[in-house]
Amino acid sequence: MKEKLILIADDAAFMRKLIRSTLLTAGYTNVIEACNGLEAVKLFASENPDLVLLDVTMPELDGLEALKRIVAISPEAKVIMCSAIGQDGMIMDAIRSGASEFIVKPFKKEQLIDVVTNLLG
Repeated sequence: MKEKLILIADDAAFMRKLIRSTLLTAGYTNVIEACNGLEAVKLFASENPDLVLLDVTMPELDGLEALKRIVAISPEAKVIMCSAIGQDGMIMDAIRSGASEFIVKPFKKEQLIDVVTNLLG
């Protein structure tokens, strides 16, 4: 059982549930959730998760701005951006802003597990 703490931030409850269940099948049981970017930044600051999965389009604070604030708190933060918007410019903005990886939705469960496992070692 892996004890790494993972934060999922997505405004769609079904997507948080899908990601959580995918992580559970891979043995990641320590998962917390945020329903918007502002909540994600607050949870990151208080809980210091090992990995963050951030949706790009969210209310309160979008994923790119949340990413910038998370990296400002912890420059070594491991953040995977997840979005249905797979434009090259968006991906480059996320990587330049500090994202470790970018996954385009819909993604295969194996792809998500591979990226998470690679980042967490």
